[in-house]
Amino acid sequence: MATATEMLDEAGDGALTFRALAARLQTGPGALYWHVANRDELLAAATENVIAGVVATSRPDEDPREAIRAVALRTFDAVDAHPWVGTHLGREPWSATLRLLECIGGHVDRMGVPPAAQFDSATALLNFILGAAGQNAANARLVPPDADRSAFLHVVAAHWTSRDPAEYPFVHRIADQLREHDDREQFLAGVDLILAGMANVRSRDGS
Repeated sequence: MATATEMLDEAGDGALTFRALAARLQTGPGALYWHVANRDELLAAATENVIAGVVATSRPDEDPREAIRAVALRTFDAVDAHPWVGTHLGREPWSATLRLLECIGGHVDRMGVPPAAQFDSATALLNFILGAAGQNAANARLVPPDADRSAFLHVVAAHWTSRDPAEYPFVHRIADQLREHDDREQFLAGVDLILAGMANVRSRDGS
């Protein structure tokens, strides 16, 4: 999977074909069919390989809240480093996403969230993590690699504040935060908001 991952990182999933991978590995395409049946399976295997690395360091003896924050941040960083992962998870998520859901769900259970609320809690976390990580990676692809991030955010904020403040009052109020925000810190703030909601559910249940 290492060579397939390198090719995906270099040129995106459109560049990964059996012929191109076989040429990079200096073998014949037929040899690859012993391991995966088609290109979709190859992409799925590469995606699962990345996600397996994300969940591998989670331990059952960790503080569950910190463990969730850690696995969320590892997912964010993995999708940032491999944008095609976010794209593929949205297309065919079953195996890789189940790994991530199992990891998150185990920590949700250890937080003491009532069983009836665990499905909603774990899937809310999963959807936020994958959605925010994927959107961040998509946004990054819109910006040239050598672009100055601060300058780019100032341009975006200027676009926001060019709109009529009577029609977009909230956007005008948060424009300064957009100019200065850190993507990873904002991401973790979203995770923390969901964790706080889960703690509230637990307290209402009397746990």
